[in-house]
Amino acid sequence: MTPRDPGSRNPDDPGNPDAQGAHAPGTRSTQDPGPRAPGAPGLGSRALVMARIRRALADVPRAETPGEVPVERTYHRVHGDRDSTETVDLLAEHLADYRAIVHRADTPDHTGTPEAPGGPGAPSLPALIARLLADRGATSVAVPPGLPDSWLSDVPDAVRRVPDTAELTPHDLDAVSSVVTACAVAIAETGTVVLDATPDQGRRRITLVPDHHICVIRVPDQVVGSVPEALERLDPARPLTWISGPSATSDIELDRVEGVHGPRTLEVILVGPQTAGRS
Repeated sequence: MTPRDPGSRNPDDPGNPDAQGAHAPGTRSTQDPGPRAPGAPGLGSRALVMARIRRALADVPRAETPGEVPVERTYHRVHGDRDSTETVDLLAEHLADYRAIVHRADTPDHTGTPEAPGGPGAPSLPALIARLLADRGATSVAVPPGLPDSWLSDVPDAVRRVPDTAELTPHDLDAVSSVVTACAVAIAETGTVVLDATPDQGRRRITLVPDHHICVIRVPDQVVGSVPEALERLDPARPLTWISGPSATSDIELDRVEGVHGPRTLEVILVGPQTAGRS
């Protein structure tokens, strides 16, 4: 912040004799009562916080904007020298730490064979999604408008497709068994999957209401090591959902309860030739 011109005073500055509530030396401002004895009545928390903010900004010119003040960003963007395979493995490890269920699949349109680059017996993405929905006993699945048709090509017609439309209410979604989406980016160091509501992910609500979420991550293209690297790929104007494992909370006795604020079960599929056949 640039120093304030001594001749210019902030009208909200308690040190300005023209300011409302200004005080003479040796007296306290009515806006900042200072410390009080325990139990003594005082101003509300909001008034106290606002008074402290005004005091902290007393030497900032009123016309100054945050964009005019350079901020040094000297933190490390990349930690260590992991290659792409190690970064994907770290993501899988941290996802599992957060109780997400991690799967690996070959490319979407390829079923693994002994001669395949992904390894012997590697499942294709459509086959794996179909198996996960069957294991769940899903009778319906929410489908974002931009999800590739091939991803659900092995899912039986008996599993009802529920398109993500504006008419779809939370009550409707509560009756949906599962949802399948892509993602925007995944962060290895934190085990975090970020959705940005693009067409292959759909609106935020479809990943918060159904109890079972299958999220597909294309590796290595959508995997980064650190949060700074992820932020460079994201549009801050989009509705971002950051997911680290299934929804969970704990009460005052630290009893963990899952499924309160989102899906009770999160299954992540890392898809790409180099991921198949790895545990």
